[in-house]
Amino acid sequence: MKVIVTGGAGFIGSALIRYLIKNTDCTVLNLDKLTYAGNPDNLKEVETSPRYSFIQCDICDSGKVAEIFRDFAPDSIMHLAAESHVDRSIDSPLEFVRTNVMGTANLLNCALNYYSMLPEEKKNKFRFQHISTDEVYGSLGKEGFFTETTPYDPKSPYSASKASSDHMVRAWGHTFKLPVLISNCSNNYGPYHFPEKLIPLIILNALDGKPLPIYGKGDNVRDWLYVEDHARALWLINRQGVPGETYNIGGNNERTNLEVVETCCAILDELRPKAESYSKQITFVADRPGHDLRYAIDSSKLQKELNWVPQTDFDTGLRETVKWYLENEWWWKPIREKNYSGERLGKGGK
Repeated sequence: MKVIVTGGAGFIGSALIRYLIKNTDCTVLNLDKLTYAGNPDNLKEVETSPRYSFIQCDICDSGKVAEIFRDFAPDSIMHLAAESHVDRSIDSPLEFVRTNVMGTANLLNCALNYYSMLPEEKKNKFRFQHISTDEVYGSLGKEGFFTETTPYDPKSPYSASKASSDHMVRAWGHTFKLPVLISNCSNNYGPYHFPEKLIPLIILNALDGKPLPIYGKGDNVRDWLYVEDHARALWLINRQGVPGETYNIGGNNERTNLEVVETCCAILDELRPKAESYSKQITFVADRPGHDLRYAIDSSKLQKELNWVPQTDFDTGLRETVKWYLENEWWWKPIREKNYSGERLGKGGK
């Protein structure tokens, strides 16, 4: 199979590509704009494989995308390219609309034009797979779970742009009969996670002796999914999922933000001890605007229909993640020096 992965130099996209190269015989083309969060170093493990190639491209560039479709002739598109950090969407919402909405619509249109020219046998195998987020569903109270039929209720510019892209994908599937698949995942974590996100931010700020900022009281709850479990789920959906269907992917690991930070500190205390606990660096800061209280995924559909279960519990995955950052300063130090040093984002729009 020949697979295009958009956003393949990002956190989840690179995990997916590493999985495909190591565990399948697919030929993979990585299509990435290489924004601040796109990092070719994420793919050092597989970059020399003859089955891997890379093209730097903005998914909003219709001419370039159409040319790539013609030249590479993919059997499947796995679309992960997106602006994805809620705090940045508060500061620069229109960037999220451009990439996540217009970029997805352009990719869909190019895929449809390509798909319409395929022979029937290739049409039957072709898939356009859209990778989305549980944030499109809005915020939960203390009980309940998001299912595939939960009404959309996005609360941030990021989640609104992803909700819009989900609707675009469904519209192309319904109106034009493009064989589409959608998945909505919970919070991912693991190696190669860009340092603006909670877990790597806490690890690296702790090592630098900086404050460990927690929004509000730290009682916001997220369901954490190890990124390698996510990659397995995505490929399973691609191969066995039913076109037109949506699949929720969750890690069954709910934790408050405070619990996550305290656990990171405890692991660091053990693996890189210092005079006093890293937890002394915890600082509570003003909450961000529109901060959703709780996300929790019901992934029973994926488990029952496609026989997927997460293999990594949170305590194991978090320990592996902390160890990875301790052992891979070569990867994160240049990012902290050039791209993002740990400052707060998301104070207001513009």
